[in-house]
Amino acid sequence: MKVFQSYKEFHSNKKTIITIGTFDGVHIGHQSIIKKLTEHNGEYESVLMTFFPHPRMVLNNQSEIKLLNTITEKSYLLEKAGLENLIIQPFDKDFAQLTALEFVRNILVDTLHIQKIIIGHDHRFGVNRSADIYDLIRFGNQFHFDVEQISAQEIKDVSVSSTKTRKALSEGQITLANQYLGYDYLLTGKVTHGKGLGRTIDFPTANIAIEEPYKLIPQNGVYAVYVFLNGQKVYGMMNIGTNPTVNGNEQSIEVHFLNFNQDLYGQTISVHLTERIRDEQKFDSIAELKNQLEKDKITVSMLTH
Repeated sequence: MKVFQSYKEFHSNKKTIITIGTFDGVHIGHQSIIKKLTEHNGEYESVLMTFFPHPRMVLNNQSEIKLLNTITEKSYLLEKAGLENLIIQPFDKDFAQLTALEFVRNILVDTLHIQKIIIGHDHRFGVNRSADIYDLIRFGNQFHFDVEQISAQEIKDVSVSSTKTRKALSEGQITLANQYLGYDYLLTGKVTHGKGLGRTIDFPTANIAIEEPYKLIPQNGVYAVYVFLNGQKVYGMMNIGTNPTVNGNEQSIEVHFLNFNQDLYGQTISVHLTERIRDEQKFDSIAELKNQLEKDKITVSMLTH
């Protein structure tokens, strides 16, 4: 898959089939839309245009909005879904001022060479979101491209799936969230140095620093996870929480791998969550904490065999 950081970077000799949207989560509802888009791969180029930052962050100052995917994760998932071209269009107030005509003529027609667009019936575009699907159909007639509407039911399914996934994750219901997504939820971040407590009790951990403040972190607790390291699937257990046994007060994400002890500091890894084992607990002593970690390790080992 080719990734472009603006529509201005895109170049192709073929006509394109396009969809536009946030596609947060790239869940099973989104995947059905992408399947429609990629049915003509070979004949046309499939293009998905998404926006970053999220338009609501720019227009409504909703910096607290939480998303299911970082841009890196979304790119990975879209490529797995068979997409050929991803345009990550920077969204700012200048871009938001484009009229509907300017957006269609200058971007879709003149730059992206659109043959067809697959879009939701409730899609709105142009300055102040002034244009709707009927305007798009009119533009299609004017500039000779087809408009395929995604049904109201499909749009509802997509919206419900995103909302339900966020709710499930915030409640720690990781297996339910994964059912909505069609894959195991992932957290991507850089391995950094922690306080080193785990190593002193024979449970060394990789501390995962997630740089994107908008990324949705599941409910605190202990999870069964896996990562791919050097082409190998490695299982582990992950704690999301504040380490109350040692009077911690800042949230951290730490992974202990079952059969892997190589140095990962500085590397960026993606951790896939499969099951929630238990709540985070405060123990009366480090010895009690270690005893519980031994039990957690047995639980995770049983889940992976």
